[in-house]
Amino acid sequence: MARIVVTGANRGIGLELTRQLAERGDHVIAACRTSSPELDGFSVDVHEGVDVADIGAVERFAEALGEQNIDILINNAGILTRESFDDLDWDRMRRQYEVNTLGPLRVTKAVLPRMLGGGKVAIVSSRVGSLGDNEAGGNYGYRRSKTAVNMAGVNLTHDLRPRGIAVILLHPGYVATEMTDHKGPTKPVDAARGLISRIDELTMETSGTFWHAEGYKLPW
Repeated sequence: MARIVVTGANRGIGLELTRQLAERGDHVIAACRTSSPELDGFSVDVHEGVDVADIGAVERFAEALGEQNIDILINNAGILTRESFDDLDWDRMRRQYEVNTLGPLRVTKAVLPRMLGGGKVAIVSSRVGSLGDNEAGGNYGYRRSKTAVNMAGVNLTHDLRPRGIAVILLHPGYVATEMTDHKGPTKPVDAARGLISRIDELTMETSGTFWHAEGYKLPW
């Protein structure tokens, strides 16, 4: 049984990750800004008030973990707003950077003292942040926030390797959740299952790589 932190656990992919991990017997610590009836129905530890864009909230969450060790951290929390070149909303783009890029770094930094060798850090990114896979443009804030978090993940790979902690960047697919207005061909249950499989397969040898939930590498 692993002790696993999941951020953004109250809905969408995070909720499904939490459900599947708990059902297989892992001890899940579900972090979110506000819980949901679905999350409250699981046998997991729920921590509300965890806004990954707020360093104070993140540090309070880490303190609330006490002395328990964390085996796996899944940085799943994220937001999506859509900006075209003709509608560049600077505040929305900054907010996405705070949540999607700096959020995983804040949480990883805060939780790291509770992680031992053999631990894993997963960052739910997106293939829309891939420079080599961009064939459509648009989504200026979201794309750039995911490109930047990919770089943060690669940096963490180097910094955490001496501690024996592996890092993986993950794309869940185009998933039908509230974030995407329930559009997309992939169901949360399938996305979560694939993400869990990729995290389970992660080793120090594959640390720092970018994977689709379906099981193949993605270009940077």
